[in-house]
Formats: sequence, C-alpha cells, structure tokens
Amino acid sequence: MLGTGGIEMRLLVVEDEPDLLAGVVRALRQQGYAVDAAADGEDGLHKAQTVDYDAIVLDVMLPRLDGWAVLARLRDAKATPVLMLTARDRTADRVRGLDGGADDYLVKPFDVAELLARVRVLVRRGRREPGVAMNLGPVRIDTAARTVTQAGATVALTAREYAVLEYLARHRGEVVTRTVLYEHLGDDSDDTLSNVIDVHISNLRKKLGATLIETRRGHGYVIA
Repeated sequence: MLGTGGIEMRLLVVEDEPDLLAGVVRALRQQGYAVDAAADGEDGLHKAQTVDYDAIVLDVMLPRLDGWAVLARLRDAKATPVLMLTARDRTADRVRGLDGGADDYLVKPFDVAELLARVRVLVRRGRREPGVAMNLGPVRIDTAARTVTQAGATVALTAREYAVLEYLARHRGEVVTRTVLYEHLGDDSDDTLSNVIDVHISNLRKKLGATLIETRRGHGYVIA
C-alpha cells in the first residue's frame, strides 16, 4: 500500500515535545513523506531557510526562537506552506498566525488523521497542480490516490518507487541526476546515497518495462 503523501514530498517538523515530535515524524514517514525534524526554533529556521521544503509543521512555543519569530524570518525569504501547532485556542492567536503568514492552524491536542489531511492540502496548494493524473503511454499515475496502473491494471509500488516515478514524470523530458533525486527524496533518516536510487530505478523497470526510464550515462535518468 502506498501512503497518501508520497515520499517525493519533503517536510520539516519543528516541535520541542520529544514524544509529539517523534509521533508526528513517524506518522508522516508512514505516509511516504521525507521528513526532517528540529527540536528548537533556531535549528528549525536554519533548516527551513537552507532546504526547499514542500511544507513545514511549526509549533508556536519553542525554545531559543518561538514559532512566531521563525515564521516571520522565514517569510522574509520564502513562501513555503506552513501549518502552525499550538496549545492555545484563542481567536487572537489564530489571527496572529494567519496574519503572520501561516497557511493553516491546528490546536493541540489534535488527531493525527486531521494533521495528515491538512498537510496533504498544503502540499497540493504549494504545488499548484492543474490536474491529478499523468499518462506515460500505457502507464497512468494518479497523484491524488498515489496509485499507478499499466494498461488498466494496478501496479504495486513501494512508497519510494512511486516517489522516484512521480518525480521523473513531473520532469518528463528532463535528465534528472541521481544526486537531485536523492536530495529531493532523502531525509534525516538517510545516511548515504549508496546505490538506493539505482535500486529503485531497476525495480521500476522490472514492474513497468525496461524502456520507460532511460539512463543517460554520466548524467542521470529521464522519461522521454
């Protein structure tokens, strides 16, 4: 089963409560997202400014630099979608967050399913996609359901195999290097590039046909 998020999407979670941070990161990774984590505002801001995330889950009450300050500094340079978390349910706090540039607001305690749904909305909004399906000859990718079919038959892919396929499909006609793929798909849980991308490409060829993804020696991969 594929997650509804797709690991080609890279997220950042900034939260100082260890158990909550671990739980949110785990839930997002189970949905197939690549997730980085930060336990204080300064580390979170540094990561948010140096990495192009598809969305950020940002707690308000943080050590070293609170969520308001992180959001304000981030908005000086980037428009990354931000979902703010807070234990405060006052209207004034929600207004402050939204006026400060937050895209959504979730009050603690929250249901993980709701968090995942809100993240999916932010990711889709950030992509500004005109549609949810891509056709590559007999291969059809449904980006909303995270499913792949070939000649109408469902093809079972792992979350990472799907992520590689979707990323290449979104950059159809462009040669994508292994490094670019890894940087976009990787997260804090990945230590080295090794041959992980090559393995996923090989598996995709076995499942979808050897000619779908071309190798450009010394350059990378491309879906023509």
